[in-house]
Amino acid sequence: MTVTNKPQADEQVGGQVEELVTLTIDDTEVSVPKGTLVIRAAEMIGTAIPRFCDHPLLDPVGACRQCLVEVPDAGNGRGMPKPQASCTLEVAPGMVVRTQLTSPVADKAQKGMMELLLINHPLDCPICDKGGECPLQNQAMSNGGGETRFEAVKRTFPKPISISAEVLLDRERCILCARCTRFSEQVSGDPFIALVERGALQQVGIYEEQPYDSYFSGNVIQICPVGALTSTAYRFRSRPFDLVSTPSVSELDGCGSAIRVDHRRGQVMRRLAGDEPAVNEEWITDRDRFAFRSGRGPDRLTSPLVRTDGELRPASWPEAIDAAVAGLAAARDSVGVLTGGRLTLEDAYGYAKFARAVLGTNSVDFRSRPNSAEEEQFLAGWVAGRPMEVTFDDLERADRVLLVGFEPEDEAGAVFLRLRKAYRKNGLPITTLAPYASWGSAKLGATVEPTVPGLEARALDRIGSDGTPELGPGSIVLVGERAATSPGALSALVALTERTGARLAWIPRRAGDRGAVDAGCLPGLLPGGRPLSDPAARVDTQAVWGTPSLPTARGLSADAQLRAAADGELAALVVAGLEPGDFADPGAARAGLEEAGFVVSIEARLSEAAQRADVVLPIALVEERYGHFLNWEGRERRLERAITARNTMTDLRVLAALADGLGRPLGVRTPEQAKAEFDELGAWEGERAADPRAEALDALAPGDLGPGEAVLATWRTMIDNSRSNDHEEHLLATARRPVLKVGPETAQSLGLADGETARVSREGALEFAVEVVPGMLPGVVWLPYNAPGLSLADGLRAAPGDVVRVDPLGAASAVEGER
Repeated sequence: MTVTNKPQADEQVGGQVEELVTLTIDDTEVSVPKGTLVIRAAEMIGTAIPRFCDHPLLDPVGACRQCLVEVPDAGNGRGMPKPQASCTLEVAPGMVVRTQLTSPVADKAQKGMMELLLINHPLDCPICDKGGECPLQNQAMSNGGGETRFEAVKRTFPKPISISAEVLLDRERCILCARCTRFSEQVSGDPFIALVERGALQQVGIYEEQPYDSYFSGNVIQICPVGALTSTAYRFRSRPFDLVSTPSVSELDGCGSAIRVDHRRGQVMRRLAGDEPAVNEEWITDRDRFAFRSGRGPDRLTSPLVRTDGELRPASWPEAIDAAVAGLAAARDSVGVLTGGRLTLEDAYGYAKFARAVLGTNSVDFRSRPNSAEEEQFLAGWVAGRPMEVTFDDLERADRVLLVGFEPEDEAGAVFLRLRKAYRKNGLPITTLAPYASWGSAKLGATVEPTVPGLEARALDRIGSDGTPELGPGSIVLVGERAATSPGALSALVALTERTGARLAWIPRRAGDRGAVDAGCLPGLLPGGRPLSDPAARVDTQAVWGTPSLPTARGLSADAQLRAAADGELAALVVAGLEPGDFADPGAARAGLEEAGFVVSIEARLSEAAQRADVVLPIALVEERYGHFLNWEGRERRLERAITARNTMTDLRVLAALADGLGRPLGVRTPEQAKAEFDELGAWEGERAADPRAEALDALAPGDLGPGEAVLATWRTMIDNSRSNDHEEHLLATARRPVLKVGPETAQSLGLADGETARVSREGALEFAVEVVPGMLPGVVWLPYNAPGLSLADGLRAAPGDVVRVDPLGAASAVEGER
């Protein structure tokens, strides 16, 4: 029998000729690419060789020796004298391999290795979290002996020991496969665990004074082939055979990572990484894995609320809908719609249509964060409705990657892991416009192009000259949503790509942002990237929606809506998933919600916005709904409903009920209907919005600063103060300590010392421990934007590029006097 799983050697794959090697495995001839491992070649003909240390995304190591095979002919006419580890053995022309299926030698060797692995392994399967889904358990039954010959005392250790707040280690269960240490070193770049000692004493060791500090630590739990590494949050909570599994995607960042949701009796018990080679491969962040309990707290809304005599009280759905309809009808077309970043594509489309076809307003905006008019023009012209132009796989093949206003490790974990893979395996050169090399940048081997926050436009204009990196058609520029806070940066990016031919990709932090852009949740944009100002685009939309006309007046941005509401110029607001603390000016956001004539809040939890509303309409949690997210690539990612909860409403059903009450039916009330209508509209093929107009540069360079002043650099860390992390005590315990990072020159000029405390002030003051970072730009300091327990927007009302005052703690009284 001959099996050929790849094209012939004279055919091209990806533009390159692929050389094939033909060998025989268990009397079956197979042709595979040169360099293929024997264990992979066996998989191609359906033969599963037992293994523990082998993982297709980790470098081979041959640690467990469970995958031994007999090689009677190594391709040179001579056989190998003893069984070989198939996970480290590359194929050779004419090689003959016999696995446990056809070779008594291989079968005996595998049984012997299994016996050795079980010598010290405890027989605690009934209480082990891995029981029921354990490779060791399964392979001991299929490839092990029926009885043990070991009569001595098994090795034991104190248990468990804490590797981090999220990961516990039972050392006596470890079979020394080195999967965890290899993942930490090769994939995430966080080598805080390692194999120590030798021989029978070898074990996984930790640094006693430094826990395993990684945003990706949960992956070592999932890939552990035994129950040695377990989750603090999940430990002893359920058995695998009690769980129902549903494939889905993460809703916590813009990557659309595949996950598996395991649930029991209407409750999500855990989330695991899914297998999606084109997106996140088999890895997810700790936030994707552990942050799913936020909707289970006492603030979960279970019935509508209506404000009566100044207080919110429970109400029936008909009463609440009637109250909301009455308030919106009284406001006529003086209504603003704030959608936030949590919505699926279908829900965002529903809000965009509800605003225009039902309320008669173009004041709809998803950007509940610092934003700008320049960003809206950029999103309309360069993001909305475009097909996938840059993908995860493209990142691995790029000639160079430039990062602008974007910190991958904190803001898009799957992108970070793909960039690190490309750097480690292909030497991908990465450049970041930043004031210093962050920990994530260092793990990417990134070259820092020193840039003062707010002056990114000037740095981009210099790219390709003065020793800066050259970009070309094979280069990719990744820009984060933070670039919206830097005047002129997005305009300079467009000019850079036109000048060099480099491709550009926008990577938002929230899962719903890209879908909201395509759905038309921007004041000047209709679904599919249609410019509101284009009559043909309006006619297109009207034809599909079946509406006689659409509002033509330009709507208000999110910030403008809140200002107008505070000034009495906007009669009502419809709010979904909005937190005032996410805005550049939280005080203004709160004022807008408090002073608005009428507020309808559509929420799953009693948020700060909902507490200021006149009518609160509860909706389903993410695991109780289905639809699609668009990830940063523009790839549709299917969100599956894991739990069918009673009496829960989706955003679409709530909007449809409001539209019916207002006498203007929405036309869609299910995700299927909304998606079909969105697809019918399709992407706009006419002229797009003009290139963004650069905003005037108003940032200060370090040379313009006064005594005691510095330019603020900041971004959100992955484990932050987001409400999606609520009730995740173990996850929050892994958050990195907020510190004030300064360069040596800045520390000297400000009178700061490493480890001491400083006070940072602007329109408020906060205190931080100081960390001196070599190589950081003079005149710039860094703080986390929204660390657990603090918010720069609330505490300082500061954003990237703002000037702050920094004083040693001894000067605190002077700061208070100035305030």
